[in-house]
Amino acid sequence: MPVKASAATTSQFITRRKDDVGRELMSQPSCFDRVKMGFMMGFAVGMAAGALFGTFSCVRIGMRGRELMGGIGKTMMQSGGTFGTFMAIGMGIRC
Repeated sequence: MPVKASAATTSQFITRRKDDVGRELMSQPSCFDRVKMGFMMGFAVGMAAGALFGTFSCVRIGMRGRELMGGIGKTMMQSGGTFGTFMAIGMGIRC
């Protein structure tokens, strides 16, 4: 027997309101949600760029094996954090 999802579980993440005609409208995300989303998008883009640039720079200086993976990971985290921070600041300014 399939389990039906209640209205409370399906709408707990989406806040809806009705206008005068009765149509449901989606509410806008809060400023904090926008800043958080900006950081996550920036972090993802920074991680991808860090993977490319980190791989190139670590291989160029002769790293191999575990040292190579550590160097790439460090570069990915640094560039992801930096770019994510700037994207979050940019989204905060737009609020």
